[in-house]
This record gives sequence, structure tokens and C-alpha cells, in this order.
Amino acid sequence: MTRMMDQARSAFSNLFSGEPLSYTRFSLARQVDGDNSRVEMKLAADEEENDDNHMRSNHAHAAKSKRFNGNICYGTIAVIIFFFIGFMIGYLGYCKRVEPKAECERTESPDTEDTEDTEDTEDTEDLPETPPHLFWSDLKAMLSEKLNNVEFDDTIKQLNENSYVPREAGSQKDESLAFYLEDQFRKFQLSKAWHDEHFVKIQVKGSAQNAVTIVAVSSGTGFLLENPAGYVAYSKAGTVTGKLVHANFGTKQDFESLSTPVNGSLVIVRAGKITFAEKVANAQSFNAIGVLIYMDYAQFPIVDAELPFFGHAHLGTGDPYTPGFPSFNHTQFPPSQSSGLPNIPVQTISRASADKLFENMEGNCPPAWKTDSACRLVTTMDRNVKLTVNNVLKETRILNVFGVIKGFEEPDRYVVVGAQRDAWGPGAVKSSVGTALLLELARIFSDMVLKGGFKPSRSIVFASWSAGDFGAVGATEWLEGYLSSLHLKAFAYINLDKAVLSTGNFKVSASPLLYSLIEKTMQEVKHPVTGLSLYRDSNWIKKVEKLSFDNAAFPFLAYSGIPAVSFCFCEDSDYPYLGTTLDTYENLNRQIPELNRMARGAAEVAGQLMIKLTHDVELNLNYDMYNEKILEFVRDMNQFRTDIKEMGLTLQWLYSARGDFFRATSRITTDYKNAERTNRFVMREINDRIMRVEYHFLSPYVSPRDSPFRHIFWGSGSHTLSALLEHLKLRRKNNSAFNETLLRNQLALATWTIQGAANALSGDVWDIDNEF
Repeated sequence: MTRMMDQARSAFSNLFSGEPLSYTRFSLARQVDGDNSRVEMKLAADEEENDDNHMRSNHAHAAKSKRFNGNICYGTIAVIIFFFIGFMIGYLGYCKRVEPKAECERTESPDTEDTEDTEDTEDTEDLPETPPHLFWSDLKAMLSEKLNNVEFDDTIKQLNENSYVPREAGSQKDESLAFYLEDQFRKFQLSKAWHDEHFVKIQVKGSAQNAVTIVAVSSGTGFLLENPAGYVAYSKAGTVTGKLVHANFGTKQDFESLSTPVNGSLVIVRAGKITFAEKVANAQSFNAIGVLIYMDYAQFPIVDAELPFFGHAHLGTGDPYTPGFPSFNHTQFPPSQSSGLPNIPVQTISRASADKLFENMEGNCPPAWKTDSACRLVTTMDRNVKLTVNNVLKETRILNVFGVIKGFEEPDRYVVVGAQRDAWGPGAVKSSVGTALLLELARIFSDMVLKGGFKPSRSIVFASWSAGDFGAVGATEWLEGYLSSLHLKAFAYINLDKAVLSTGNFKVSASPLLYSLIEKTMQEVKHPVTGLSLYRDSNWIKKVEKLSFDNAAFPFLAYSGIPAVSFCFCEDSDYPYLGTTLDTYENLNRQIPELNRMARGAAEVAGQLMIKLTHDVELNLNYDMYNEKILEFVRDMNQFRTDIKEMGLTLQWLYSARGDFFRATSRITTDYKNAERTNRFVMREINDRIMRVEYHFLSPYVSPRDSPFRHIFWGSGSHTLSALLEHLKLRRKNNSAFNETLLRNQLALATWTIQGAANALSGDVWDIDNEF
């Protein structure tokens, strides 16, 4: 501006000092660059050349010409002054509207401020102030500040009031809470709030009671042990009788180490370590005819020995009677059922009933089990156990509730944040903690967008799932209903279920694509109680556990190929009241006195992940981590090179696929480094290639209906890499059970799935340099 004023003064000086006259042209050019604006004034003088010889020959006309030129001079000066004043007024007015107020004040005189104060106020009201660009440090501080003002325990307590408890899937109280959450999403002014409804089949207790009876073999008389209040959903209905064998936790290793065969017998197993469904599947694979599950005091130190509890036995997720396809009311598929449903009856019993069973059994349990002293191994010769299960199927409507904050750059790319809403019993830990986190994060992030100037590039979808207690039914049905588009749009899932189980260590299960992002978050967040960084172990990745069937993040990863993460503050042992009628707010608060601080810590972890996934131009998914997973698999396969060679096979094609994947990741890294970060089209193309990495590890060679969890690393079925390795081990352990044809298919399909992932990461077909 100073330069322009000097040019103007120079022009005035030339005019008044009698220099040769010229006309002056003003050209205003407005240029806006980011937040800085300026106005340039260009002075262009077109000189008029006067021929001295011509002036001398017309000396008589000079006097008249001089008077005429004098008039032109005064007129020119007036025009210049008029335009200069207009320019200054226009410039200052423009500055008021575009520049921050402080910048304008530097160019204004005190007099100008007073005279234009009223007009400035009116302009400010009409044109809202543009917020400055927010960086990661700004957003992190904003999130932390807002979290400090939240009373999470009040929200958890509210969700466990009588009006919402108990809220079994599809019940009136479950539906009431669903509509409450949808209403809250609208009050938070999210971009949109809505719900989906699904019609699913769940299993409930029938009118006839389930029963466990001790039978005397010699006389045939029976003694009713218990009519359990709890039950196991998706158990086979029916009655079985036989001897009873203790199988510890019911893991595969437990069954293999038993000295007493379980063929034709019932088994009794302790709760914990693995899911109910896995216990039942293992028992069934060893030809057991029924399963009883109890909570021992050593693992679950609960005073009430009569306490009932609940679980489900479906080795899978979603509605088991619509496997691989959605349970919308208009989808009239032929009758079908999941292969993960058990073919034997299953029932939970109280610890008191288990102790009475042990009184009719013999053989002390091994000390290595570290269980109660009353534990016994097998029923005596004169005792059998009869199990009767009368559960019935019930078709019910469930509601999934959603709210979205739409992204400002790529609204069609989104991260999903979800929590289970239903529960058998009060469900304080099972569903209230996660739902409270979901609710408060939705409120906080909406406030950050509406008032704090946060402009996420991508969208954030908040989801409240129903029927989670029956095996992530709500989440899975949603995925099945929108699978065709979700893998192109949803790039991550953050699970909030059971995020606070104690004041213990921070544990995480996740897709390798999210490992780097999780590590950065662990370095940023401190433990709510100890104040130490969550990042305490550089080898934490090696301790990451696979997502279980009971985790809503599992179908996102294994069924849909969407990177997912689930985390918790928890101990190595289980929270004792999960799935029981004692899962109340009072017991939660008693177990975790620092509940509010722990919930705040969990919200901070989830919140930072959400910001990093939606704020940065680049997608925070580390595709290079799968190079390590593939290399690890190749190393495991190398242990069986002799076996492979004896079958006339080679691992060369597997090596080639692994090499192609490595080269594809190197190429995309190079493309990313060379990309212009401000070019949204280029960055979007690279991000799209990255976000599909997980999806292309879903085996295209198996049916989503027959094998819905198609992920070769994290899924379930013969197509997985772990199943291939187990099959090779079987060749050495029990060659008669080995199937060479199956192995050939497993190896070929695994190789081509990895090759396909490499091709997809490379980009277009002309960028793929495979040589076969």
C-alpha cells in the first residue's frame, strides 16, 4: 500500500511542478490469495510527444493553446482526486469484508474507524468471520478441552435407568433408547440422523423351562438340579443324556489333552478365554453331545453362586438364518441357515449347580487349570446327566440408528464409529459404556464443526447397533445390506463396545493397516489414572490379538474388508459381571471408581483416531504393514518345503505374488511422495487405491453365503492362510486325515488372492507388470 501511495504522490508532484502534461489511467485489479487480499493500482502514462519545430512555427497560437491546456490540467487534477478518494473508500470497505479485523485497523486512521463503525457492524453481521485453518495441535487441544467438560458417568448412569433396562434386542425398551439416540443426534445438529430396520430371527427361552438333571444309571431315577434362568441363544433344542466330562475352558488344546474321551458324552466347561460359540464348536468336533457352561470362582470371583448368565452359540455374526444376505423384510430368500449353528444343545448353569455336579464326579482337576478346589473331571459310573433345552426362535424387528457429520471435501468417504445398544440384563459395561461414548463423541464433534471451525475432509458416521448380544446381528445385517457400496466408501470402523473394563492396561485388536495410526495415538494419549503414555512397549504389535466373533469390528474386517479397530482399558482376566444380571451401573462404579476418567481416556483415543482419519489429505492407512504379514506367512510355509515338494508342488508362485505385492506398495509410496498434496484429484486416486487393500484380501473364490468371512488373514474357513498351515501340519500328525486335493486348492487360491491384492494396489491394468 505504501508503494501505491508513493506512486500517487509522485504523480501529483509531476502535475503541480509544471512537468510535461500527460493523461493518467487508473486500473484496479483485485487478487485474492488464500486469506490475504490486496488491491493493485496501476498508473499508466501515455506520453504525448510535442514536436519543438511545430511549436515554434505556431507561436502565435501558443497563448490560446496554453489557456486551453491549463483547463485540461485542472480538470485532470480534479478527476485524479475524485478517483483517488473513491479508490481509498472502496479499498477500505473491501478490507473490512475480507481481511481479519486487526489487519484492516492497521490501514485505517482513527477518524475513519469512528465514521464507519456502524457500517462495519452491519457488514460483520451479514458476512460471518472465516475461521482460520486448524492444524493437528489445534484440533487435539480442542478435543481435550471439550472432553474435560463431559461427565461420562452421568451419561452411563442415565442409560442404565429403569426406563431403558433391561433392553433385550427388539424389546420396547431397546426401541425407546433407539429413538432417544436418534432424537439426540438431531439435537446435536448432525448433518442427518436416521434409522434402518431389520427383521431378524433370535432365539429366546420357550414356555417350557430348560432343565439340568442328575440321573442314577442303575435305577433310572432323576434329580432336578436346576431350571436355569439364563440361556444360550441359538442352541439346538432337544434332550440329551450321558456321562459328564470336564474340558477346562473348552479350547481345542484342552480337548486334545483330556485323558477321558468325550465321544457320546456331555462336557462341562468354564466360561472365559474363548467365546461360547468356539467352546461349543470344539466340543462338537470331538463328538460331544451337549455342553454345560459355568463361571468358576477363580475366574469370576462373584459372591452370588446362584447368578444366571447369558451368551450365544452361533460361530459367526449376523442373523444365522440369512447367512450372507440382509434381513430386510422385502428380501424373500429361500430358507437357509448358517453353518456356524451348533447341532448340540448348550446351556449355562450357576456355580452352585456346577458344585453339585462335581459332588457326583470323580478325579481332581489338574493344578495347571488353576480353578476351584471342588472341580472334578468325570461323573461316577452310576451317574449320568440329562440336559433339556426348549429355546424357540422369534422373529423380531430391530433398529440401527445413525447420525452423520458430512465431510467438506470428500463426503462420500467415511469412517464409521459404532457401539452396541442392546443387552440381556442391565448391560452397564456390555452396552451403556459404548453408547455413552458414542453419544458424547457425536455431541463433541458436532460442536467442533459448528462452533470450533473444524472442517473434516471426510464424513463421520455414528452408529448404534441392536442385537449385538446375539452376535453383532445389527452391524452385520447393515453390512450385508450395503456391501456393494460400503467397500468403496467406508474406509475404517472404530468399535466402542466394552472400551472400559478396568483401570488396567490399554489393549487393542485391529487391522494391520491401522497399526501405525494406533501407535501415534498411543504416543499422544496418557493413561487416565497413571498419567503415563499409553505407548509403553515397542513390541506391542506382536501382542495384538485377533478380533473375536463377539466383537462388532469382526464382520467389518472379515466380512466387508473394511479396516477395523477395537480397544479397551482392561485386565488379562474377564470383567466378572458381563452377560449377567449384575452388570449394573452401581457394580461398574464400584469396580472402577475412576470411571469418568477412564471413559474420558477411551473417548480421547477414539476422538484422535477420528480426527486423524478425516482431517489429513492423505489417508492414514499403512498398507506396508501387510508386507510383514505376507512375509510372515511365507516363512511359515517354508517350514513345509519338503512336504510341498513331495506332492510335486512349488512355492515359486507364492514368492512371486509376495514380490509383486511388495513392488506395488513401493510404487504407491513413490506415487505418494511425488504427488502434489494440493491436487485433490491425484490424492483421491492414491487414497482410493489404499482403502481397497483390505477389501482385496477377501477371497474371491469362496461364496459370501457359504463362507461369509472371506478375509484370508482374519476370516474363518478353509480359504484362510491359517487353515492352510493347519492342514499342512495335519499331514505330519495324521496323514490319513490329510486331503491333498484340498491343499492344492488352498495353496492356489491363497496365492492368487495375494496376487490380486498386489494387482489392485498397482492401479490400472497398464501399470501391472506381472510376468507369468
